[in-house]
Amino acid sequence: MTACAFTSATANGPEGAPGPGCVITADGSYAARLALDGASWYPERWTLDGPEPYAVPLPVNQPEEPGTEVQPLADGRVLVHRVAARRRHTFSLLYPTGPGTGERLLGAVECPAEETRLRLLPPAPTGDRAFALEVGAGTSAVWLVAGGARGPERVAQVPGRCSGGVWLDRTGRLLAVDRTPPDGGPTKTVVVDLERDGEVSPLLQIADGSNDRLLLADADSGLLLIRSDAPSPGQERLGWGVLGSTLPVRFPECLRLDRPATPFAIQPGQALTPESCAVALRIDGSAGSWVGVWRPADRRVHQLAAPTGWLAGAGLWTRDGVLRLPYATGAVRCAVALLEVPGATVAASARETGAAMARETDERPVPVPPEPSVTRPVTLQQALSPRRAEAAPAPLVWIRKRQAPVGNKDGSPGHAQGQGGSRSTTPPAPGTAVVAAR
Repeated sequence: MTACAFTSATANGPEGAPGPGCVITADGSYAARLALDGASWYPERWTLDGPEPYAVPLPVNQPEEPGTEVQPLADGRVLVHRVAARRRHTFSLLYPTGPGTGERLLGAVECPAEETRLRLLPPAPTGDRAFALEVGAGTSAVWLVAGGARGPERVAQVPGRCSGGVWLDRTGRLLAVDRTPPDGGPTKTVVVDLERDGEVSPLLQIADGSNDRLLLADADSGLLLIRSDAPSPGQERLGWGVLGSTLPVRFPECLRLDRPATPFAIQPGQALTPESCAVALRIDGSAGSWVGVWRPADRRVHQLAAPTGWLAGAGLWTRDGVLRLPYATGAVRCAVALLEVPGATVAASARETGAAMARETDERPVPVPPEPSVTRPVTLQQALSPRRAEAAPAPLVWIRKRQAPVGNKDGSPGHAQGQGGSRSTTPPAPGTAVVAAR
């Protein structure tokens, strides 16, 4: 096969967000994408855990459709999700076999209703299984499509229309999805327990009428990245919280950018110090996409130029705080750029976060109501333990429903503050850093 221009087919993600240029396993060992050779699309696997990254093309007998989904497993095989006539969803595993490509058919999922959609969920933490989310008119289902005993198997059913999909633990048991009730109403994040027959419990409860979505979570620190319109009705903002914490979700002013920003990676290994976790953001402007880096303790966004050919929205952190960004160009077929980000003050700031956050103007102040008025939050460890039969489901992150209005100190609605050069829609030039601070 002659290598021509290598690019990726990207599909829109949940709620219209752009999908990543490639998909990376949870342990960072492999990545997969659709690559283009002339006019033909084919799956391509990247090996990332060796001395140098390299790509292996996995073409089959006929080219793939541009909307075909691919996802790598931890053993190096690549799952392929194809759609026929918008109703039949087939799944196969591809793997290199000498000069050719081996393919193992896993089975199919039939969706009788034309409006039903089915897409792959993010890679499972264990790396040996893959799941898909089926969304119908009034109900959603989670399917185990790879790693099961007998082909695709429905493992959970959730009333309402679900979107998103974030893993909360490292065993692939707790899956968070954003659920819209069957009769309409605000979207709220719920947790689906795949080991308790799909038992559903609430996760985010910020305000009665707010749309609250979970974008990203880290199992080590418990850091959660959230998008909600609670602080600014009619306008969604980025916020953060901690799994199992009784503190309110915070919506830092520095994350209130005037362009789309989507978190795609959290620094792992920061147990008990969520304020020190580095978070990578994909920032999209009219001139392209670039990288934003933010830490809760820093309260500022560093905007950095992405490498040429970055597979936008794809990347992962090392435990030491180095951001690895995969990219491909006409001259370089497979490469990873290492991005070191400023953050020398994180350790000192993290120790003072408890007192400092209470003084933030963009924190949601919470009056203390008479006891008992708030269900005690359930930590991740408690959620994994057997519950008593009489215990009612409780949110893992609970925000009291009766709160003071969000805005300025005098109670008036807040407005975006000037952020200097960071307001420009032109991405930073290579080698430059733009800081958006409060």
